[in-house]
Amino acid sequence: MIVLHGLGDSVAGYQWLPAALALPSINYLLVNAPDPYYGGFAWFDFTGNFGPGVERSRKLLFELVDAQRANGFPAREMTLFGFSQGSLMTVDVGLRYSQKFAGLIGISGAVYEPEKLLKEMSPVAMQQRLLITHGIADTMIPFHHTAPQVKALKTYGLQIEWHELAKEHTIAGEGEIAIIRKFVVAGYEGKMG
Repeated sequence: MIVLHGLGDSVAGYQWLPAALALPSINYLLVNAPDPYYGGFAWFDFTGNFGPGVERSRKLLFELVDAQRANGFPAREMTLFGFSQGSLMTVDVGLRYSQKFAGLIGISGAVYEPEKLLKEMSPVAMQQRLLITHGIADTMIPFHHTAPQVKALKTYGLQIEWHELAKEHTIAGEGEIAIIRKFVVAGYEGKMG
C-alpha cells in the first residue's frame, strides 16, 4: 500500500495506519509529497493553479509505481491510499496509470478536473476499484464540492464504492478504518498468503 498524506502532513502522520488496519501481509510505503509546506509537505499549490503541481506530482508518482514494479511488486498487488491532497493524487494517478491496481482509496479529497480526467483515463481505468469516502461536515474540502464530482465519475461507469460519513476533514476512527480494511482485503482475495 502506497500512502499519500494530505497538505502540510508527512509520513510521520501515517505511521499509525499499518497497526490500525491490522493486515500483516501488506507492506506499506509511506511517501512525502515533494513541496515543503509549513513543517510538512504538499503535492501541489492549492492557492493558485493546481495544474503544474498536480502534473509534476503525477509524473513523480508514476515513476514511484514503476520503480516498485521493477522491484517485483506488480501494480495488481498495490493499493494507492490518499487523504485530502493525497486522495486527489490517488484518483488522478490511479485512473491514468497503464496497469490495474488492487485498489484506489481516496479519503476526504476532491477530483482534479473530472471532465479532463475522463478523457485521459488509461485503457484499464474502467477496471480499477475505487473506495472514496467524504465527511458531510468537512469544512476544508466541502462535501457539496466532492459529491457531484464522484457522482459524475460513477455515472460514467467507474467502479466506485462511495461512503458519505458523519465526520469532518479526518479519518473517522475504527468505523472508517473497517470500511478501508474490508475494501483492501477484497482487492487481495486469493493473493494474500
